[in-house]
Amino acid sequence: MAAKTAAAVEKKEPTDSADTSVQSDKQTLLAVLQFLKKHNLKDTEDLLKQEAKVSDDDLKTEEDKKSEVSQALAVYKSDDDPSLYEDLYRNLKNFIDSCLDVHKVELSTILYPVFVHMYLELVYNGHEWNAWEFYSKFWQDQEEHRHPDLAILSSVRKRDHMDKNPMLSSFRSSAFILRMSRDSYTHLKRHLQEKRLSPLLTIIQDHLFIDVFDGVPRTQQQIQATGGALLGEVDKDANKAKVYYGLLKEPELNIPLEEEEEGQEGEEKPKKKKSKKDPLLMKKSKNDPNAPQPTRIPLPELKDQDKVEKTRAFREAMRRAKLDHSHMPSVCFYTFLNVYQGVTSVDISDDSSLLAAGFADGPIKVWTLTPGKLRAMKSPDDLEMIDKEADDVMERIFDDRTASDNKVLTGHSGAVYATSIGPHREHLLSCSEDGTIRLWSLHIWSNLVCYKGHNFPVWDVCFSPHGYYFASVGHDRTARVWATDHYQPLRIFAGHLADVDCCQFHPNSNYVATGSSDKTVRLWDMLTGSCVRIMAGHQGTVHCLKFSPDGRYLAAGGAVAS
Repeated sequence: MAAKTAAAVEKKEPTDSADTSVQSDKQTLLAVLQFLKKHNLKDTEDLLKQEAKVSDDDLKTEEDKKSEVSQALAVYKSDDDPSLYEDLYRNLKNFIDSCLDVHKVELSTILYPVFVHMYLELVYNGHEWNAWEFYSKFWQDQEEHRHPDLAILSSVRKRDHMDKNPMLSSFRSSAFILRMSRDSYTHLKRHLQEKRLSPLLTIIQDHLFIDVFDGVPRTQQQIQATGGALLGEVDKDANKAKVYYGLLKEPELNIPLEEEEEGQEGEEKPKKKKSKKDPLLMKKSKNDPNAPQPTRIPLPELKDQDKVEKTRAFREAMRRAKLDHSHMPSVCFYTFLNVYQGVTSVDISDDSSLLAAGFADGPIKVWTLTPGKLRAMKSPDDLEMIDKEADDVMERIFDDRTASDNKVLTGHSGAVYATSIGPHREHLLSCSEDGTIRLWSLHIWSNLVCYKGHNFPVWDVCFSPHGYYFASVGHDRTARVWATDHYQPLRIFAGHLADVDCCQFHPNSNYVATGSSDKTVRLWDMLTGSCVRIMAGHQGTVHCLKFSPDGRYLAAGGAVAS
């Protein structure tokens, strides 16, 4: 697309139709670049400009240049005495400390964003020495979980540094969101107006979004449950979309089951096995009113072999002992020995039969956790000789001479950060520091596809519960949804303000959850590609996610400020 657009931009004919075409292509390219810029995807934006062979000036009209100049002068432009910033901030801090405890907890949340924007305003206006003095005196007063972000802020000493810092670009382009009761907000506003602290009032109005609500001021515990993200709390309008969290209707599994032969030695065995149908499997699953339509997104049809496996899994689940004081859950541990390069990822199949591990030097190793060995398929010539109508054809296609306890897969040129075994144990996914995702066959034990789309290391990858689809996240601050038979992503989810570190499919495969270094968790709709939920509350990077089996709950684990 970029190459075609570049060709259209470069081609200039003296006709009116050609000029119109060039202008249309230019507008299309400009719209794409504006979208990338809005979501802070600078590397993707630069790559598109490079492929299109255009510069920033080529895409700007005269009106754009005029508005850009006026906007640049308006950002953090202040004629106030830089030496007064310390007094202004100290005045605000003393005022909050003197408030009643019921208001102090809510009002104290405003100190961090005001501190950051005052520092950036000093840097922007060239008061570098005053900015560093201001930072040195007040940075330790901020909450401890903000210190890693403040360390990044301290590296910005000049105006030129602000444009090259992704975190500060997000801070400048987006409003910091706070929720505050009307009583607390009125108390703050009255103080700023009575003391004529116009610089503080300007910063609050220009760079903060205070969601005022009627009711009792929130407690410290309530604020910590929803705060902590890079840009404060979540806008209440961001979570209004309907989410179909119910499970899809299970397919009908009316498979005849053979009766076991009960004849003993010496007794005449029956010539034919009678078949009966399991009454448990004939029960029709009820439609969940909260579940999406089965045809909402295309899902692969179950093969006969998959239905048989589902039948066995269902029967085993019915035989499980219920957990109580006399039947405690069992746990199995595995230890990796003599791993000099370090284990960087581990995944166990749903039926606990396979274990896959990725290593820092690139290889992947797959172990069997059952007495059965791992075998490779026979050669094409040998496969031609197999009777494809035989009942045990799936057993005959494997070569017993290749049986072993483990198999090694090589192909990545960097550390393997995640592995994911497919729901049917036919494929394995892996993602790496080299920026690629690889699909491996667990039948022929070789690489099938190498997916390239992320510009930087890929931190996590996971299969959909229904197979076929898989999701990946990476350092480029995007999440992507792929299909095993497409080499390009089907969806690109952009919105996180920092690295996207983990992902997880919803049990109904209609949604993907992502956790990020911006300390938020987002839920994305597979059908529309839009973000339908933003959840804040973590005070560090979100490292892992897990949905409950019924799809109603999502658990997230993250780093804790030390």
